[in-house]
Amino acid sequence: MLSRLTLGYNAIEGVVAIGAGVMAGSIALVGFGVDSVIEVTSSLASLFRLHHDADALQRARSERIAVRVVGWSFLALSAYIVTDAGHALLSHEMPTRSLPGLVITVLSVIVMPILSRAKGRVAETLASRALLADAKQTSLCAYLSVIVLVGLLLNATLGWWWADPVAALAMVPIIAKEGVEGVRGAVTCEDCC
Repeated sequence: MLSRLTLGYNAIEGVVAIGAGVMAGSIALVGFGVDSVIEVTSSLASLFRLHHDADALQRARSERIAVRVVGWSFLALSAYIVTDAGHALLSHEMPTRSLPGLVITVLSVIVMPILSRAKGRVAETLASRALLADAKQTSLCAYLSVIVLVGLLLNATLGWWWADPVAALAMVPIIAKEGVEGVRGAVTCEDCC
């Protein structure tokens, strides 16, 4: 149920964030939207893992696949953000204000921590690394929401054009670390809550 709820919310979040980001020229907002797409991938991977819960061999195999899919998705997002934010900083691209972007990031600052804690409890109960990676991804989304919101607010209120790409770049270490851990399969129960 939590994975399905996350799927629905993140589908909306992704469409709004990517659309608003493209219209405003906001790298942070587009990156945030792409992260939502990764969150959808993570939730689908979790559902895939749950589908194989009865058979121990299938469960172990689906765990490895799901955790690595999420990890590689994080690394791809990191590469996108570094490339696009670097270009924006070098060319002094100024994003416009985005009310839909502000609204969706504020909602995510509220919704994502609640979902992350609930998913973390389920992951611990089932001792599932894939579900734990999904909970961790949701937690990451909450942190990214705050970073993007700060960048959007600084741009909207103070006109700091560089706040958007800097906010996007501030997301990269968090995302890349999670990506490396996911690819390695190193997710622990203490990490998500």
